[in-house]
Amino acid sequence: QVRLVESGGGSVQAGGSLSLSCRASGSSLVSYCMGWFRQFPGKQREGVAAVDSDGRTTYIDSVKDRFTISQSSGQKSLFLQMTNLKPEDTAKYYCAAGPCESVVSGDAAMVYYWGQGTQVVVSS
Repeated sequence: QVRLVESGGGSVQAGGSLSLSCRASGSSLVSYCMGWFRQFPGKQREGVAAVDSDGRTTYIDSVKDRFTISQSSGQKSLFLQMTNLKPEDTAKYYCAAGPCESVVSGDAAMVYYWGQGTQVVVSS
């Protein structure tokens, strides 16, 4: 069993920055990839960024060059540095772990583990 706990998030004005962290505990995640998803009200969760076991990162187009995903050695912590935030980034952000093909492709239905989520609000 794996437990993911996010921290960070909050409210910021457009153009500002926020950092999210995710602490993983429990079973090893060595066979999995980790990533960040977000969910808008009334919408399904969408993948935002992911990192695989080789450290390669992927991003959705809308956050490229603004968000940076990273993880600590041993996959114990996952981070998302968000800069130049826009009101359309307002969502609940979730840390996720699961099969790489699912996490990297942003397929929320196949993610094994989720954090509790942390709210990000960007005001104009």
